[in-house]
Amino acid sequence: MNERNVILSRMFIVLGLILLMPAAIVIQLLRINVAEGEELRQLWNSQTIHFIDIPAERGLIYDRNGSRLVTNTVNYRVAIDPQAPGSSYSSFAELSRILSRHTGRSARHYLDRIEQAPSRSRYLVLDRNVDLHAYEEIQSMNARGVILEEEYRRHYNYGPLASHLLGFVNHQLAGRAGLERSYDEILKGEDGLQQVRRDRNNRIFAYVGAPRKQPVQGHTLHTTIDAFIQAITEEELRDGVGRTGANYGTAIVMDPATGEILSMANWPDYDPNRPGSQPEENSRNFAVADMVEPGSTFKLVTALAAVEQGVVSFKEKFETPEDGQTVIHGQVMRDHDPLGTLDFRQAIARSSNIAVSEIAMRLKPEIFYQYTRNLGFGTTTSVDLPGEESGRLAKPFEWSRVTLPWMSIGYEVQATPLQILQAYAAFANGGDLMKPYVVKRITDEQGRTVQLNRPTHIRRIAKKETIERLMPVFEEVVSDSGTASWAAVEGLSIAGKTGTAQKFIDGRYRNAYRASFVGFFPVDDPKYAILVMLDEPGISFYGGFTAGSIFREIARRIAGLDRRIQRSPDEEALPNERWSHVPSLVGLELAKAEKLLSHLRIDYNRQGSGSVITGQEPARGEIVEAGSRIELILGDPGSISESGDRVEIPDLRGMSMRQASALLKRIGLEIEMIGSGTIYTQFPQHGEWMRQGRSVTVRGKITQFQHIESVTTASN
Repeated sequence: MNERNVILSRMFIVLGLILLMPAAIVIQLLRINVAEGEELRQLWNSQTIHFIDIPAERGLIYDRNGSRLVTNTVNYRVAIDPQAPGSSYSSFAELSRILSRHTGRSARHYLDRIEQAPSRSRYLVLDRNVDLHAYEEIQSMNARGVILEEEYRRHYNYGPLASHLLGFVNHQLAGRAGLERSYDEILKGEDGLQQVRRDRNNRIFAYVGAPRKQPVQGHTLHTTIDAFIQAITEEELRDGVGRTGANYGTAIVMDPATGEILSMANWPDYDPNRPGSQPEENSRNFAVADMVEPGSTFKLVTALAAVEQGVVSFKEKFETPEDGQTVIHGQVMRDHDPLGTLDFRQAIARSSNIAVSEIAMRLKPEIFYQYTRNLGFGTTTSVDLPGEESGRLAKPFEWSRVTLPWMSIGYEVQATPLQILQAYAAFANGGDLMKPYVVKRITDEQGRTVQLNRPTHIRRIAKKETIERLMPVFEEVVSDSGTASWAAVEGLSIAGKTGTAQKFIDGRYRNAYRASFVGFFPVDDPKYAILVMLDEPGISFYGGFTAGSIFREIARRIAGLDRRIQRSPDEEALPNERWSHVPSLVGLELAKAEKLLSHLRIDYNRQGSGSVITGQEPARGEIVEAGSRIELILGDPGSISESGDRVEIPDLRGMSMRQASALLKRIGLEIEMIGSGTIYTQFPQHGEWMRQGRSVTVRGKITQFQHIESVTTASN
């Protein structure tokens, strides 16, 4: 083959290859668009279409009076993408000026950050927390390259208040303790979804008409907690732990009739807004997570079982040894002091271990065990809080010879503080054991109730007659002759029991104690059951002196807040007064005057005819006994002198806004409220006169929960 043929052959080969290329392209196009087209289009969609979460707002938490305990705050973050198409230096300069106006930093500060950013930077945060006004102004710029982000945060409005009840959340807003944990699924709601596109640079952007699933906001909890009672409990517990030198303490307040927990406190506490800033142990809720030997508070079980089973007489005498100790099955049983000869009432009131254990040994183990279970020991209370322990209660076939006498005084059995309080609440409630609970109602974002928790009756612990016979016995505990004289509040009937339990550490009982007192008031119609427990108080291990004094202060202040227990200056207190001041009635219509006099329990005689009061005897301000009569002179409105329709302004300081409003309306005046809470000043002042229909201006302030004493004093 000559050279020409070689060249032609090579040319034909190259030409053939050139001609094959279009054919290959056509074949590939047919494969992509026809044979595998649908599959490849689905693959492209799956790679470019993306879904991002639209976070749901976590539900709020309120106390029983509508105070918002837990809420959500929003942090607005401002960032830029310097490489975004369409972005410009002028828009970034305008952004810097807006930020400067709202943050106080110079515009140059933000421009320097932009200019000094790395050349490949696609996400530069300028400010992590701007206010809503700045956010809205930046949003209205509609500038390319500006990134606005929202970040929800959980906020506990009163800091440490009720921290062990409320709990806290982690950085992902998931509940980690307290109600936040036990109601996490209900509070967190359901996140929504937004369809977006992802470009080849992995940037995500929204597009018109993209499918969107709206989030379902979390439900709101309305709790049984009373923020004022919670504050009182925490303050007195904190002061008591410091005063007695205890390691820690716990206190619980419950409504015995319903099982509603009004407050639950532990000290030391922590701030749920910054849960990591305190030791982890501070977040432990000792009220439900601690299992302790209850000591003499457990003598309620012995007393109920013995009286109902008829193995003890109230007049029976018990001879206790002169040295205050005896031997039972080889084990030494001691009283706290030599107590001499005691009857049954004195055995409980003075907390004699020797007498009570003697009574218990008259009972069959199975009977004593059943009464213990009836009172709720050995099983959880099922309170709606996480981390609750069930306690420990051995079955009778596991008992030794000394179990019954020692269990009768609160040893060889373990219970949580809440279990002990539940038992005494049942005793206060006439024998009906109620389930403790914290959440009363759950509502959705429209305020509709989706769940209502009602009081739950568990069982009867004993016959009503047994409760009635024993009530004076436990009331005597809080008398001068009982072990809890330090828990007494003047004018308030209280029943309860002290407890002093030696601690079992490393296999033996050590010289370390837990002191407690649990009681309820008023005895004739109990509204509050309270438990206070201290771990190793330093000044004294007697529960009556240490825990009892804390109980006294809590009870005294709660009674001062509750109009059902102690009179306070409002319209419902007036009928209970024996003496009344005669009000100014001149100028009032007869119907209004009759209503006011009825509230004051003052009768009247009428003279003359007409629609309004033109005169009265005695004059305003004089003191008359409730039930006495005054003379009213009736006439026409025109016969009243210029000053006849004026009324004297009462002293409103220390009242709540509601109380003041009711009192002013009753005497024909309006109220103008500035602030809220307890009134600390008013205009015009007390004693001045004002024409009816005018307004009295009052200023109030919400009493800080850490210093709520002023509210209590005003209510006393």
